[in-house]
Amino acid sequence: MTGAELVAYAREAMLNAYAPYSHHPVGAALLSATGDIYLGCNVENAAYGCTCCAERTALFKAISEGEREFSAIAIVGGIDGNTEKPCAPCGVCRQVLREFCDPDAFLILLGYDDGYDEYTLSELLPESFGPDNVRR
Repeated sequence: MTGAELVAYAREAMLNAYAPYSHHPVGAALLSATGDIYLGCNVENAAYGCTCCAERTALFKAISEGEREFSAIAIVGGIDGNTEKPCAPCGVCRQVLREFCDPDAFLILLGYDDGYDEYTLSELLPESFGPDNVRR
């Protein structure tokens, strides 16, 4: 699976976003270690705290299907669907990804009109707190 292909899946997922309040649809495509792809979109709610980001939607779908290891995620989004700039994951999504992903091996692809930028999770969440910090 190439990065461009994963970004294309994220663009597809963005079309299903429910973003009537922010007008900022986001799509995510999560690649499992087994090669399966899980799509997610943001789902907003009038009670804003009930909103779920695209990244967590994709991750929770994968977890609910028994997946526990992941190698990459592509994220695409923007105001009114304008994807000329990269769309980075929020802090909550970075932390949730950290729960299941190797911070030095997991790739985050931030898609935009002409391509994507690539980061490791540890680049976007340095000095992170994860499961290894609480296991005995």
